[in-house]
Amino acid sequence: MNPYQDQVAIVTGAASGMGRELVRRLAAGGATVIACDVDGKGLDEAQRALGSLGTRVRTEILDVADAVRFRKIVSTAAREQGRLDFVFNNAGIAVYGELFDMTRAQWEKIVNVNLWGVINGTTAAYEVMARQGHGTIVNTASAAGLAPVPLLAAYAMTKHAVVGLSTSLRSEARAHGVQVNVVCPGVVSTRIFENATGLGFDLPMLRGKNPSGEITVEKAVDCILEGVAKNEGVIVFPANARLLDRFIRLRRGLYEPLWDRGLKQIRAYRQKKGA
Repeated sequence: MNPYQDQVAIVTGAASGMGRELVRRLAAGGATVIACDVDGKGLDEAQRALGSLGTRVRTEILDVADAVRFRKIVSTAAREQGRLDFVFNNAGIAVYGELFDMTRAQWEKIVNVNLWGVINGTTAAYEVMARQGHGTIVNTASAAGLAPVPLLAAYAMTKHAVVGLSTSLRSEARAHGVQVNVVCPGVVSTRIFENATGLGFDLPMLRGKNPSGEITVEKAVDCILEGVAKNEGVIVFPANARLLDRFIRLRRGLYEPLWDRGLKQIRAYRQKKGA
């Protein structure tokens, strides 16, 4: 039997990237999916692309930082469908560049989406799932939530917080029949950084310094759903990201000089380009 048959799922960040593929995969497995995103046009395009599967998908425009709206979507889904089996808190944004170039408004935006958005979805879902005695909360963090990432300090901070929230709640939630997983991918071939706020740095240059390579959206969702099915607390992929995670934990003193050299090269490149 398909594990998603007749299940009810909510997915945020559903208009593109991993969120969109999660919606497709869940709907194909027989789930009823509430696809949420702040991008209404993107949601409509995603639903049309699903074809006949689109009948299993209901779209909701949602700014995940809006706790009241998020809670209403969760409670309405549970009431109308009679259950809530999965919530994928997948929405996220990025800001890259030197920390001293960030404005207060940029700080507030990334914290509101990446951290408060996950808190809002987690707390709303946890209340419903604990009451019904079952359910799974899957929070998307990043490999940047496990390691220091210069020039992505604000992004990494929010992702570290998501890891801490998820791994800590995991033990609390188990007694209520609720499963909590956190997803920590390396770089996935989505448009998150193309759509990001860049503070004076060249994106291709930064991506070229990424030590773990990139993974396709389809493969990323394979890893997510496999990790959720196995109930892995922290789902890290691809393999080179897992190796990097182990290396950092065991040899942090060697990792930081590598980044120091890379950062020096990136700054020199920026200075030369701006000259």
